[in-house]
Amino acid sequence: MRAAVQLETGRDKLEVLDDVEAVGIGPGKVRVRIRAGGLCHSDLSAMSGVLPQPAPFVPGHEGAGDVLEAGEGVTSVKPGDRVLVCWLPPCGGCRACRRGQGHLCLAGFMNSGTPNFRRRTGGSEVFGFAGTGTFAEETVVDAGCAVPVPDDVPYEIAALIGCGVTTGLGAALNTARVAAGSSVAVIGCGGVGISTVQGARLSGAAQIVAVDPVASRREAALRFGATEAVAPGELPGAKARVTGGEGFDYVFEVVGTSATARTAYETTRRGGTLCIVGAGAMDDNLQINMFELFFDEKRILPSLYGGGDVLRSYERAIALWRAGRIDLAGLITHRVPLAGINDAVEQMRTGQALRTCIEL
Repeated sequence: MRAAVQLETGRDKLEVLDDVEAVGIGPGKVRVRIRAGGLCHSDLSAMSGVLPQPAPFVPGHEGAGDVLEAGEGVTSVKPGDRVLVCWLPPCGGCRACRRGQGHLCLAGFMNSGTPNFRRRTGGSEVFGFAGTGTFAEETVVDAGCAVPVPDDVPYEIAALIGCGVTTGLGAALNTARVAAGSSVAVIGCGGVGISTVQGARLSGAAQIVAVDPVASRREAALRFGATEAVAPGELPGAKARVTGGEGFDYVFEVVGTSATARTAYETTRRGGTLCIVGAGAMDDNLQINMFELFFDEKRILPSLYGGGDVLRSYERAIALWRAGRIDLAGLITHRVPLAGINDAVEQMRTGQALRTCIEL
């Protein structure tokens, strides 16, 4: 089958190969025919080495398709079921899951070091990013990674719910719990940032200021519910104008760098909430002095995968989409076949795309 492979960490381009096969089907495993995948900035971060991922690997962790085969003991899905790919599946039995924090379950990471693929030429092993690897026509994943979705949910919509939409909506609804009538700033308006904007709008925020250096993304944020959109250099003026200089009630950092996180901290009012959504590098450290940490009493809340129970978050996103309360189709600004994935990578790298649908 065909798959896009990152042969070495740090390469700018992926190799689309046709000698790759999905491996590992057996007890507790599911083989999925991928129909659509979403290109997320985290894929680029894994390619560059910002996020740790052994190479060679197949990127992609947003995906949806059909179950081809279910291994022994699998009862949650059967061949023919439509599923989305969950890259961080809750096991349901650990302490984190029993507390309702399935997004903190580490069971899924136990198998992320097992290769999902093999090249027929030479027989070399190939990993799947985050234990999945959705930029391939087929992949074998743990049964918990294959989450059934109703047949009326298009593959491309289901793929986005598998990560970006759940992460952005959940940051506003689960982690920060934005209050009605509040002021919000969202720094970084790609697919996850726009989903955060939609979550803040659903929560009843009175002012939502979207911040992004790319004009097309600022324009998109306005369509999705932001009350205004500014370039990063204009954020201090927006803070003064919207909040009287006090700072926003909630600030979401959706970039993943210490520089933007520091800006977000300074843009949050005393007693307000800073929510860190972006995935950054292990050697990029945020500096906050002990006096301001104590004196400002700002709540700093990291949000992994949108917080809370991801399976319930999927159901909520589908219900909101069906009711017309959130726009998911509008997040997809580009569609390309697998052969065009490097064009999609460049569009994502330069900020031209919110989400690109890879059609398999």
